[in-house]
Parts: sequence; C-alpha cells; structure tokens
Amino acid sequence: MRISRLFIFTLSVLVFVACQSDDDFVDTSIDDPMDIPDINDVDDPTPEPVNTDIVELGRQLFWDPILSGEKDVACATCHHPNFGYSDGRELPIGVGGVGLGPQRIDAVNDDIGLVPRNSPTIINTAFNGMDELGNYDPDLAPMFWDNRTLSLEAQAIGPLHSFEEMRGHAYDEALTIDSIVARLQSIDAYRNSFEAIFSGSDPINSNTIGEAIAAFERTITATDSPFDRFQAGDQNALTQAQIRGMNRFNQVGCDDCHSGPMFSDYQLHVLGVPDNDLLSFSDDGANGTYAFRTPTLRNLSDTGPYFHNGVAGNLQQSIQFYITARNAANGGPGGPGGPPGGLAANPNVNANEYDPEIRDLGNLNPNDIQDIVAFIRALDDPNYDRSVPSSVPSGLYPGGNID
Repeated sequence: MRISRLFIFTLSVLVFVACQSDDDFVDTSIDDPMDIPDINDVDDPTPEPVNTDIVELGRQLFWDPILSGEKDVACATCHHPNFGYSDGRELPIGVGGVGLGPQRIDAVNDDIGLVPRNSPTIINTAFNGMDELGNYDPDLAPMFWDNRTLSLEAQAIGPLHSFEEMRGHAYDEALTIDSIVARLQSIDAYRNSFEAIFSGSDPINSNTIGEAIAAFERTITATDSPFDRFQAGDQNALTQAQIRGMNRFNQVGCDDCHSGPMFSDYQLHVLGVPDNDLLSFSDDGANGTYAFRTPTLRNLSDTGPYFHNGVAGNLQQSIQFYITARNAANGGPGGPGGPPGGLAANPNVNANEYDPEIRDLGNLNPNDIQDIVAFIRALDDPNYDRSVPSSVPSGLYPGGNID
C-alpha cells in the first residue's frame, strides 16, 4: 500500500514538472523510496491500558534529585525537554554543576569533572533495538553509546551508580541502591506510591525504581514527523529538498546503518570520530575498539551537538565528517574536509579498523549535504511531552540545581 502511494506521488510530480520549463525544473522524483514500515503501524511499547500511577511515579523519580548522592542532580538535569531530553552540551556536567544546558557550569571544581559521553535523548528510547522490519524486544533493547546495558529498566539504574553523573562522593558505589532506597522509604508519598503499585514486602528496590522510570520514559515518543505523514500518504508533507535528500541518503549508503523506522540499526560501528579535547584521555568505545552505537536520526534538530562526545556542533559538520571518515577508511588523508571547522579523523583508528559501511559510502557534494540535512529535519516531531512538574515528593527543586 505504501509503495503504491509513493508511486502515485512520483507520477503526479512527473506530470507536474513536465509542464514546467527547463529553467524551472527541480528533480523531486523518488527513484529509490525507503522501504521501511510506518512507525505508527508497529506495536506500541506502552502497555494498554497505560498504568498512569506507575508513569506518574516514574515522572516524579525522573525529576527528583533525591536519587543523586549530593541531592543536586536528577535524571532530568541532563535529559531536559528544553533540549529534546538531552542537555545541549558536548559533554554533561552532573554532580556539582549549576545551571541548565550549555549554561551549566562546574560550581564545585573538585575531582568529579565532566561526564565523558554526550547525553543521548530519551525521546523514542521506547523503540530502542527496532530492526528494519519494525520488530523489537524491549527486554533486549540496547542502551548507552556502547550498548553495554539492555532494557530501559536497566539503563535507568546505571547513572545512579555513576560517580560523575549522579553519585558523587556521597557514598561508595556498593551502597548506592541501599542509600537511595532508604531515602525513598523515608518519604511518605514515595513509600505509599510504591506500596500501592508493587507487591511484596519490600516494594522499593532497584527493579521497581527502574521499572517506574522506564514506564515514564516510554511515554516520551515523537512519531508524527513530516516523514511519518508522508509515509501515511500526505503527498505535500516533504519539500522538494527533503525528497532529494531522502534519495541521496539512500543512494550513498546512509541507510546501511541508519535503517528502519528509527533510522538506526542500534549496532556498534567504528567511524573514527575524533576525541573531544575537553577530555584528558582517548575514549576507545565498546571493548576498546572505538566502536559506538548508531544513534537515531529522529528529532536531531533538538538534540545536538552530535556523535558520542558532542564534537560535531551541527548537522552539516556531522555529515561532512563521514566523507573524511570514508577517505581515512580507504587509506587516504584523515584531515578535516569541507568548510573551515571540519573534523579530522581519530588518529588512534587505523584504516583497516573502520567499519565496512563507512568505507563503501558514496560521494557527497555540498548540495547533497544540504539536501540530506533537510531530509533529516523532516524526521523532527516537536509534539512530545515537555511538561515539567512544579514539585517532587522530596521537596527538592525539580531537575536539581538547574537555575
């Protein structure tokens, strides 16, 4: 059915442009339409009917600094709706920071330092692991830039243990969960909520905390982009530049990794992204291979800067780097390509270590890059839940020290 709609659209475009003069001609034909399922036709990750009580509990926990060692950082500190549930920074400032997003500063200046990887958005993480056919298993959903954890429930607990992100000096890592559980048990609103939702003699534990936060995060979805409307049959949803960009995206091989309804294969790939100079060490990725997970391309306009360490400040710079990486992967120069400010390939990655997909990437000219940027922006849906609670049960400021 979808292919038929694309065919009809292509035919109508051809009829239209046939009546134009050569000077007015713009090629908007779809010679290689994307053969992926409509995201709104795949199974919804949120159970029906939605348990609003657990979602609301998860929302409170997501915004409450009570989960952090120094009670100054919440999940929302680095995953804030103002920045597409990321933080707008190259690298986050967690414990000891003050302020929101790019304006956040290290107010303590101790030994904690920066979180060494860019904050990925939580928008559509409910669909993590989805393959090109729209299949996925929430229990096996890969998380973090190195895919070291499976499922949103497990991911939600990880930052609580992290020294830089949320734990700080308050307690040893081995005491993290016990310390947080004791805090939550001492707050009537939390104790009552957990007891009402979860069974057992000890309803507040790492599993139930993770389950509640994950339930909330699964409600943060954005699946009504112009591309989604185009897939659903709206012939006017995409501009001519976006259609050209979609064609080139496929033709040059971007969809080899950015595949499926989420535009990610969720696999690890070696691209030779340069290290961030803000770090004193080289981040060698998953298992020391310099491999990192393919991010989704949805809602990128809200969630930059880009790559696992935020070294690309805009989409043009990100796409241009792929040409540099392709050249380096094929034994050529790894210096910055394109306009001034381009990124150089990571000197710690040898040519034979690059992913085959980057080695086989097709050619891109400046017009292609602009059109692909336009297409990526067609994957934006700004209509996701941006609500911020006015208070949280601990009485602390929602989001931590972000003012």
